[in-house]
Amino acid sequence: MQINELKEEFRMLYGSGEIRTFTSPGRVNLIGEHIDYNGGYVLPCALGFGTYACARKRNDRKINFASTNFHLKVEVDIDEIKFSESDEWANYPKGVIVEIMKKGYKISGMDILVSGNIPNGAGLSSSASLEMLMAVIIDNLFNEGKLDRIELVKLCQRAENTFVGVNCGIMDQFAIGMGKQNKAILLDCNTLKYNYCNVDLKDNCLVILDTNKRRALNESKYNERRAECEEALRILQTQKQINALCELSIEEFNEMEKLIKEDNARKRAKHAVYENERTKEAYKYLNEGKIEKFGKLLAASHNSLRDLYEVSGKELDTIVDEALKAKGCLGARMTGAGFGGCAIAIVKKAKLDNFIDIVRENYKSKIGYEPSFYLSGIGDGTEEIYS
Repeated sequence: MQINELKEEFRMLYGSGEIRTFTSPGRVNLIGEHIDYNGGYVLPCALGFGTYACARKRNDRKINFASTNFHLKVEVDIDEIKFSESDEWANYPKGVIVEIMKKGYKISGMDILVSGNIPNGAGLSSSASLEMLMAVIIDNLFNEGKLDRIELVKLCQRAENTFVGVNCGIMDQFAIGMGKQNKAILLDCNTLKYNYCNVDLKDNCLVILDTNKRRALNESKYNERRAECEEALRILQTQKQINALCELSIEEFNEMEKLIKEDNARKRAKHAVYENERTKEAYKYLNEGKIEKFGKLLAASHNSLRDLYEVSGKELDTIVDEALKAKGCLGARMTGAGFGGCAIAIVKKAKLDNFIDIVRENYKSKIGYEPSFYLSGIGDGTEEIYS
């Protein structure tokens, strides 16, 4: 939906008056998967599509939420906000309001209409996009845009952890809140130290391949992988003073891996250490414009997630295999938690149409239904739109 259309719908819903407009991107992690909780680096970027909002101050303490994507409308009193399953998507911005109020920042009543074009359940972070959108609306409407952006990122993560009850890390909110056009972010999720790197794909483009299998990394599998990593770390700590697996170099891990007798724990740890090294290399190659070398790292990352971490699944393996076989593809891998959701590929622009046709056809013949494809540039983080 175009911003002008959204404004028109806002007027029909809430009446005439000043309208302020905002945008908040989706995000994708280019490389560095399942290592945020192992003390490693991630390399996410903000996407060129996301969630949009029109907002207006009210003279009371009431907040009205509406969306063009869902029929549900929610009305809350700022001073009586509670989690409610029946409020569905509105719980994410409600949680942000609660966290911002705890900090004592200014806030009052608002009318809000949101509209998003991030596919639900694809793993491109529609919830974090909505959370950062709410935080920036409150910052700009009531606090003169003066609130610290990284503090807002932390508030949004806390809202999802404590109010919604989803135990997410901080990468999603960070990439969405801190994104810059044509840049990826090398982020240490433990310290929040970060560096931007240039992403100039030259005559190539970033393609998001949606398996259309809804992401289902259930809590038990996630907890199982974390427990296996923790067990490997505990064993290695008997020989070396480390706080996280990703503090080890590949050479150090190779010398010590025989200490981990249990096969699964050893494989999970190996993925974490090697993936962390790949992420640092990817940052370097992107900055140097070595796109083909970057593409090879994507394929190596997928192999590791499939064989060592075992979180890919039939659909993701099929779409990545078909992508890598297609002419013009420099690299591809699953992205996100796994067991469904999306993969990414770097594809020559001149071969793009052919790539999409072949991957669609071959995936459908093996899986039984078609995948979806999204083309995206790398965009800016959450911001107000001034028109």
